[in-house]
Amino acid sequence: MCGIIGFVGNEPAAPILLDGLERMEYRGYDSAGVAVRSETAGLQVRKTKGRLQVLSDLIHGGADLEGNLGIGHTRWATHGEPNDINAHPHVSENGRIALVHNGIIENYLELKEHLQKLGVTFQSETDSEVVAQLLEYHYNECHNMLEAVGRCLRRIEGSYAFGIICADYPNALIAARKDSPLIIGYGQNGNFIASDVTAVIKYTRDVVYMDDGEIAVLTADSVDVFDDELLPVEKTHSLVDWDVSAAEKGGYAHFMAKEIMEQPEAVRKTISPRIRDGRVVLDNLHLTAEYVRDLSRIYVIACGSSYHVTANPPKIEGICNACGSELVTRPDDVPETVRSRLAVYHKETEALKGFYEKLGKLRLIEGNQPIEDATRDILAALGVSK
Repeated sequence: MCGIIGFVGNEPAAPILLDGLERMEYRGYDSAGVAVRSETAGLQVRKTKGRLQVLSDLIHGGADLEGNLGIGHTRWATHGEPNDINAHPHVSENGRIALVHNGIIENYLELKEHLQKLGVTFQSETDSEVVAQLLEYHYNECHNMLEAVGRCLRRIEGSYAFGIICADYPNALIAARKDSPLIIGYGQNGNFIASDVTAVIKYTRDVVYMDDGEIAVLTADSVDVFDDELLPVEKTHSLVDWDVSAAEKGGYAHFMAKEIMEQPEAVRKTISPRIRDGRVVLDNLHLTAEYVRDLSRIYVIACGSSYHVTANPPKIEGICNACGSELVTRPDDVPETVRSRLAVYHKETEALKGFYEKLGKLRLIEGNQPIEDATRDILAALGVSK
């Protein structure tokens, strides 16, 4: 998964960008880059294939890039191989607009062909560069960056979280979101955008979660959010109240080791608040016995370890809180056609007669599409469910 960080404020941007990207290393990536703007040096872009440390060494921990406005990115390749050219940020042909992007632009080939017919030359194989070039095209039309972003987004199909800076706007960081997470952080010495709260929690716990279709314009001392019609939007602030150590490696060599060693404590913290007087109590789950009896299908959406647990469950016994029936999972007793998918059923009771017949309707949703597509589909499904 790619990572985005952006900063505009009263401090050098590059070290903050590197720090934010480091806090998102657990997400996985194959290249990294930053773009920083200053009055004297203009728009400075540095990006490299490989680990974040390679980028940090290249710019000496950020000391080589002057300026208080910048964006950073860690990329997991989807369009084009992992290399310096395909790494983010991407820059428009005239070199005045820089952009970082999470997501997938589904109609990028159509847009790219249109721009090529207009004489635009592309440097990378990515769908993201198409957006940078399209932004330049619309900016040359209207000479207003916010309007250019709005026009660009109306032509894009797909998912995105964007961080954008322009050499003509020395104190403005622009963000936009659709189907890909993006937050705004409000700090004392500047403001932030990020794809993950962990990137900014060192600097602020005051955040806003952007919604689909929204565009934000950040300066060192202000944040304005607009809808897809560029009308102002009032946002609700959230306070991040969890410990920053939860987002760091905590002395372990890598995040995988940390997650493995923290599993017992994580299970305790998850289960303990939901055990009362020896019974499981789920306050927000209100399933009546009648509702449970009428269930005909169970859909499981899973990948990785979660998929393997559902496909090969252990024997578990308990009591269904909703209807009082005995609940059992036992793979050996499930028909072969169902066992390989999902092995969950109730012991036959008077309250749940006919459940075995319904068992044949159980389905496990799985897929082989790219993880970005799968994630977007799941998020879209959640949006419909709301």
